[in-house]
Amino acid sequence: MELKQPYFLFLGDVQDQLAAKVAHGLVEWRRDWCVGQLRLPGCQADTGMPDLTIREAADRGARTFVVAVANAGGFIAPSWVPTILEAIEAGFDVASGLHTRLSSVPEIAARAAERGVALHDVRHAERTFGTGKGTIRSGRRLLTVGTDCSVGKKYTALALEQEMRRRGMDADFRATGQTGVLISGRGVAIDAVVADFISGAVEWLSPAADEDHWDLVEGQGSLFHPSFSGVSLGLLHGAQPDAFVVCHEPTRRTMRGVQTPVPSIADVVDMTLRLGRLVNPAIRCCGIAVNTEKLDDAAARAYLRRTAQEHALPATDPIRFGVGPIVDRLADLSI
Repeated sequence: MELKQPYFLFLGDVQDQLAAKVAHGLVEWRRDWCVGQLRLPGCQADTGMPDLTIREAADRGARTFVVAVANAGGFIAPSWVPTILEAIEAGFDVASGLHTRLSSVPEIAARAAERGVALHDVRHAERTFGTGKGTIRSGRRLLTVGTDCSVGKKYTALALEQEMRRRGMDADFRATGQTGVLISGRGVAIDAVVADFISGAVEWLSPAADEDHWDLVEGQGSLFHPSFSGVSLGLLHGAQPDAFVVCHEPTRRTMRGVQTPVPSIADVVDMTLRLGRLVNPAIRCCGIAVNTEKLDDAAARAYLRRTAQEHALPATDPIRFGVGPIVDRLADLSI
């Protein structure tokens, strides 16, 4: 799958910033690939990119119209279809990370065939996978795990890759979600893989490597989330991580989309160690990444100090303060 750049980001009429996390991820990590955004009336998200019409985006050289949202259920809303058709008519390829395939909407499939443009369903793998085997393989791996969904697992893995490469370490981000695949150009959207083959898909994604190489595997969901724990466990067993980082948002009381209380960081560390030792007895926690967006600077620093002391682990906000302390711990682990 080859996606043509630049991208034109479609935010639809989503009702909060989290639902536009695909767009935000692309702007954060591949801003030079994005020319602007298009929002329908009532949209409550904003990436800060210029609001453009389809014609204006075409004039600026955009080549792929990205449906850059992640709504509950991953469906193409009927209110979006006219705009997608307009983009196809203007000659754009269309890429989507939703569960619903673009080609499953008859009008979209027909218009794309008429105009000769490509439809890219990023969430759907173009190959099949075997079951996971749990065989020990060379190289080092880190998995980001969460106390909940949408707490910064992708961002943390990308920030770790950036900092580790800056220090001359051999590290690669391994995408397991639709936004990550769009950012990296490769990967597997794990939540669209049949459950029996999740761990096998992650083994394929992170194969044997040089002993000093780190694969930084993007986590999904949470082992404690009643909706997505199966995906999280498959990722853990397939990644076979030597290290993991817990990602947390301290102001949440219930998990996203359900009424289940958010587990403690300690509970997530303990559960990840117990389940992860099945495939890697040497697994260890190497840090805590905290999304402190809703805290002021003083409160954020105080929370991180308390968290680091309580768990005897480096704790940082990758956006505000970087991931240097966590990479320091990983560098020690590599010796």
